This record gives sequence, C-alpha cells and structure tokens, in this order.
Amino acid sequence: MSHYPLTIAVPSDAAGQRLDQFLAAEISCVSRARVQQLLREEKALVNGSAAKPSLKLRGGEQITIVGDPQPPPLRAVAEDIPLDIVYEDDDLAVVNKPAGMMVHAGAGATDSERNRGTLVNALLHRFGALSGVGGHLRPGIVHRLDKQTSGLVLVAKNDAAHRKLAQQFSQRTIRKRYVALVHGWPAKDRGTISAPICRDTLRRTRMTTRGGRGRTAITHYAVRERIQSGYGRFALLDVQIETGRTHQIRVHMASLGHPVVGDTLYGAPKELKPANRSLQKSGARTALVSDVSPSVLTLGRNFLHAAAISFRQPRTGESLDLAAPLPEELARFLERLRQPGKV
Repeated sequence: MSHYPLTIAVPSDAAGQRLDQFLAAEISCVSRARVQQLLREEKALVNGSAAKPSLKLRGGEQITIVGDPQPPPLRAVAEDIPLDIVYEDDDLAVVNKPAGMMVHAGAGATDSERNRGTLVNALLHRFGALSGVGGHLRPGIVHRLDKQTSGLVLVAKNDAAHRKLAQQFSQRTIRKRYVALVHGWPAKDRGTISAPICRDTLRRTRMTTRGGRGRTAITHYAVRERIQSGYGRFALLDVQIETGRTHQIRVHMASLGHPVVGDTLYGAPKELKPANRSLQKSGARTALVSDVSPSVLTLGRNFLHAAAISFRQPRTGESLDLAAPLPEELARFLERLRQPGKV
C-alpha cells in the first residue's frame, strides 16, 4: 500500500462479510490487525465516512484508503526481573547483566516477545524512573552490551547524569576492562588493534573490518593465560577498548584469527572437539557447559565478560572503580579446559 487514495468497490457477493475481513482478503500483504488500525485511525472510509471493523457489508459500497496506519511509539514496559546491582546512588546504578538478556528492545520490536525480558524492563520495575535522554525504548541506557555478553552496564537515573556520563564516554575517560577467552594463541603477549568497523554489506547481522571504511575502533589486549588443553590452544585475555563500536571486541579478535569462544557469528566453532580422540570426557556438566556427545564440549554463549568499569560520579566527580567476577558458567568452562588430560 503506497499510492493514495486507493478506492475499492465492494462487489455484491461480499454482502454479509465484516468490513475488516473483506479488506484483509482484498488488500494483499495486509493483516487484519493492520486493517483494524486503519479503521480506528479513520484512514479507511466507507462511502466517505468512518466505519467500525465489524460493519456488515451490503455490496455496492465504495471503500477509500487514504493512508498508512501510524502505530504508537513503542515504549519499554516494567517487568519484575531480578537484577544484580553492583553499585547505586541517586544519579546512577551499575548492573551486572547476565548473558542472554538484551539491554533493550530493537526499534523494529513489537509489544510482544521482543519487547519482553530486557534489562531496561527490569530497570523500570526496580527504579521506576530513569533518564529520558535515550528515548522511550532506551531509558537510562548510556552504553550497551551484546545479548550474549555478560557484565557491567552503567545506567543513568536522570538526564543530567546521563549527559555527563555520555560526555565521559565521548572523551574516552571511562575505562572498561573485559575478560575474553579466544581460540589460539596471539603472537604477542600484548597488542593493539586499530581497524575501522562497519556493517558487513553481505551479512547484515555482522560487522567487519574489511574494506578500510567504517568508524574508528581501537582495542587493546593483554594475554593473561595461555591454555594448552585437550581441545586445543586458547588464550585468556584482558581487553580494554577506547571506542564502543558494535561487536568491537568480537570483530577485532576474529580479524586476528582468534575468535571469541562461543561466538559462532564470527567464526568460532559451535562445538569443541578433543585434539586427542583417545582422551575420555570428564563428565562435567552445567546449564551452559555440556557434553552433547562423548568428548564434545559446548558453550551456550560468548566467552566475553565486562569485568570492570572506572568513571567519575557525574555530580561529585568522585572516582568509582567497580568490578564483577566471571559468571559461574564461564568459570566452570575455564576450569574444564585447564584440566590436563581430561575432556
């Protein structure tokens, strides 16, 4: 539906049909719910007048469609979801987000399942009011974490705090440290990746460093531990980012040939298979770490955790340094890899 006004003549054999049913069948690719919305907004007129969806047609009417329906702006809704609050004052809160939880619903979400279970919804239930700078879908959200990344998220309770925290991000004075487990061993114990990031034109769900275009992105990493396991080589990294691009750590590490464990979008395998087929499985099993079959190990999330954040309290200027330990499922997965001779 794009050219208006659109006129539809009701044939005689449509007599007795409901108006909304007739229109839903007559106009291709338009749902009955959308037809009802058109009628509520008086953008579908019968003989020049507004009509109810339940109107019974008699045949011979002229229906005029004068425009597209305009859905009301989607708003986040409060939900009673437990939160791990690491720090809170009158201006802000720092929350330890679990993996699997979206920070907020996307712009294309509806009031159904995609707008449920988000961190924003939990925050609204806990605090009632948050900063409105980010809009109806993102109240209080100063920065984000990917759905399958756990760790610390900074939340603003009022607009003044939000603006000052956002300024700290833009000036790159906020320090964030991540812990990541990657496949393989980086050539150096420390390194900096400076490669612009843009959206992949072929796979729109991915970001890429290829092509030399995109927004500036800078990632620093340091190898904390090199692990030689029955499943191959892995490196546990401390990672700091100067910029906050979408999927930045995941994209940058994959660009070096060291994808984050569990990150199948950027090349990590779905399953870890033993390097030595003669080794036996240990029998370890958790909610997110499991043996799908003998000697196969899987992780149901990315091994990426926002472990620490440092910033200035926006009202007082006090320096705040906060941390969150590795989630239990990541700690157990790591211990599983560290056990020599066991898979």
